[in-house]
Amino acid sequence: MIDAPGQITRQERTLDVRIPKGIREGQHIRLRGQGAPGLGDGSAGDLYLDVQFRPDARYRIEGADVYGTLPVAPWEAALGASVTAATPAGTFDVQVPAGSQSGRKLRLRGKGLPSEPAGDFYLVLDVVLPPADSDKARQLYETMAREMPFNPRQRQGA
Repeated sequence: MIDAPGQITRQERTLDVRIPKGIREGQHIRLRGQGAPGLGDGSAGDLYLDVQFRPDARYRIEGADVYGTLPVAPWEAALGASVTAATPAGTFDVQVPAGSQSGRKLRLRGKGLPSEPAGDFYLVLDVVLPPADSDKARQLYETMAREMPFNPRQRQGA
């Protein structure tokens, strides 16, 4: 607002704003006639809102695609499994292919940000080891160490 001496003043008010589907961070929303009044008897100008997404540690956005982490147990990754994954669009049953490793991406086509075309949602697998915090768990790990000749550093030449 502009006061009597012609100084710009702030006026706080609340507006109901419809966020268009598919909007991206950095875009602007124009609210016609919601800006400051013009000089003299001029009509009110437009108010522009700069769109920013609130960060969420669970998700990362690249263009229209959204990435999230899907924790899986070692046996789910090794043998394959049907698991439930939580996304901003709801929960989905996804198939983890046998022989999967941490970092593998599973795509949910069209479940990313709405746009033309719609983005995809990628679930990045994170193989999580159960703790060896009991005698039984330690015995199982020791059995695996004896029975499975496996060197995870072999690709590095070690």
